[in-house]
Amino acid sequence: MTAEKCVLSAVISIRNEEAQLAACLERLSFADEIVVLLDDCSDGSRDIAAQFTDRLIDGNWSVEGDRRNAGIEACRGEWIFEIDADERVPDALAAEIRATIATTTSDWHGIRVDNYIGDHRVRYGWGASYGKNQYPGLFRKGAKVWGRQRVHPALTFTGTEGAPLTHRIDHYVDRNISDMIRRLDSYTTARARDIRENGDGGSYARNLRRIFSRSWKCYVSRKGYREGRYGVLIAIFAGLYPILSYLKATLEEN
Repeated sequence: MTAEKCVLSAVISIRNEEAQLAACLERLSFADEIVVLLDDCSDGSRDIAAQFTDRLIDGNWSVEGDRRNAGIEACRGEWIFEIDADERVPDALAAEIRATIATTTSDWHGIRVDNYIGDHRVRYGWGASYGKNQYPGLFRKGAKVWGRQRVHPALTFTGTEGAPLTHRIDHYVDRNISDMIRRLDSYTTARARDIRENGDGGSYARNLRRIFSRSWKCYVSRKGYREGRYGVLIAIFAGLYPILSYLKATLEEN
């Protein structure tokens, strides 16, 4: 596919994702090109990616936002679909993406998410920096720029927002509760480094209050109660995220 004929680019940025990369990439054949950004990969990810595309970008990025922007910049398509290695595109969503870019006058669209913990679908309760139930994954090139944060980078948009797509992407976010705990540890460690560098972590008292406000928001406002005990887990972890990040930033050195 030449640059002139490339309408839709699918882009994925990864670090050592050999266990699930093929399952993700094999569902992206609906795109005109697939761009894989390999961030300091030391496993077999590059060999796996090469089976699906020759658009491979090697490098080393310490900041998530920089890595994602590099992947977007490498895309040749007018439209970009951004995806992670633990996500899978059902056929219905693939068809809707192609239909949307052929007709829309907007500059970006949200992609709804079905999150899975193991084999259990957990649709409600996500948010508050611990999970996503929707993300701006389909956009015209130049319409979306990631901020320079290590975790949950800020986003800047240009143009107009369209309606979210109807069909959902499948996101295999965690294998089990232990994975949920490990992810919370990883997120808060990265967030703590941002706080130490940028000084935007808020006060001790504010982060204590957020334990309750964020848990309530996930469990009640975002209907986590509909997920039973999984909803309780999400609410607890979302509430702990700010205070753990703050304590790591102020009590640890790196």
